Amino acid sequence: MGNLRIHYLQHVDFEGLGSIEEWVLMNGHSLSAIKYYEAFSYPAIDEIDWLIVMGGPMGVYDEDKFEWLAGEKQFIKQAIAAGKTVVGVCLGSQLIAEALGSRVYPNKEKEIGWFDIHFTENAATNELFFDAPKTTKVFHWHGDTFDLPTNAIHLAFSEGCANQAFVYNKKVLGLQFHIETTEESLEDIFIPINKIKS
Repeated sequence: MGNLRIHYLQHVDFEGLGSIEEWVLMNGHSLSAIKYYEAFSYPAIDEIDWLIVMGGPMGVYDEDKFEWLAGEKQFIKQAIAAGKTVVGVCLGSQLIAEALGSRVYPNKEKEIGWFDIHFTENAATNELFFDAPKTTKVFHWHGDTFDLPTNAIHLAFSEGCANQAFVYNKKVLGLQFHIETTEESLEDIFIPINKIKS
């Protein structure tokens, strides 16, 4: 695989890479980022190998509140069109789904907490998930969902959300759940929420 130039998009300061950063650094890959709550500029697409799009409390339809969303969507489309590996987590998966032409909308119920996801038969033959247990408990924090993109392969679902994971063109992975969760990243999420409540 060699040294990968991995670039990630972070929407709020309390939803970072979590365990993904540990994997990146342990494997000797380079890491760069856009943090939308700080000054930023986009790299040229040919300067990155992977793009990781993280979560956040906003929705894909909140362009009037977050002026950078329109540019982010274009950057994601550009990365997909260029054949880059693109991974989306929670909001990131929704942004990818929209970039691939799918509808994103409020789910029938919010999933907040630890819930089971169930892998499909497609996952059993996918190189990322072939050895995963058929059911596993993961962390969720989302109220929106999306339609499965055309030509995407459905990989996972939960009782409350039909589309929990998909892969598109063997290069694009959308994960509605938070695969990156660590004890520290959970604290990062809960501390600002508790400050708001108090």
